Amino acid sequence: MSRVVRVVDLGRQSYLPVLELQRRLVRARIEGGIQDDLLLLVQHDPVVTLGRGTRQTSLPLPEPVLRERGYEVVEVERGGDVTVHAPGQLVGYPIIDLQQHKPDLHWYLRQLEEAMIRGLADLGLKAERNPGKTGVWVSGRKIGSIGVHVKRWVTLHGFALNVTTDLRMFNVVVPCGIDGVVMTSVRNEAGGAVGAVEAVEAVDSTLWDRTRHAIIDGFGEAFAVEVTEGNLPDMKGVGVVDR
Repeated sequence: MSRVVRVVDLGRQSYLPVLELQRRLVRARIEGGIQDDLLLLVQHDPVVTLGRGTRQTSLPLPEPVLRERGYEVVEVERGGDVTVHAPGQLVGYPIIDLQQHKPDLHWYLRQLEEAMIRGLADLGLKAERNPGKTGVWVSGRKIGSIGVHVKRWVTLHGFALNVTTDLRMFNVVVPCGIDGVVMTSVRNEAGGAVGAVEAVEAVDSTLWDRTRHAIIDGFGEAFAVEVTEGNLPDMKGVGVVDR
């Protein structure tokens, strides 16, 4: 029997409630209260997250200025440097037990990259790795970021793929602490200018849906699992994020 990953789409959410939800789900997965692995999908309101590897040089603006500009600023336990989450970015948080796959963090990072590479290929985009750097690039521009944490081999945090993101949102930081990095998005790489606001919204909605499905399929292929969409586990103590 193939392993199953349940995909739960949380819609658009602020960052902190989803972070706490991840932590509760990880505890439940470790304790056996959840039997299947999960993949949470979400769009976040603007937030700057500071991973364990964040350097002061990655934050050219002081935290109070970032907050004045409408960003939350949150220190988190994931690896990596600073990153930005914003609307139009598909964020994926796998809650999976690596002991049932392969208890190897480097393998896990490469599989997350592979999931995005395969999904983007379905959209006609040739994505690739950048040797020595975690994440996914298209023509030298970074389109997907990864930062993870593992507790007793159960994962939290995950990946962020720019789909229709306003790339100016990244101007307030040095993304992932990489000097000179140029961020891009599925919309930018897919090309095709449209005029009216209504047309832009329609194209973005279609592109979002196509990308979402492609990444789900890519995740299933990369991890050799059956993916099925559903709701959060119905168990006491896990809780639900308000929609």
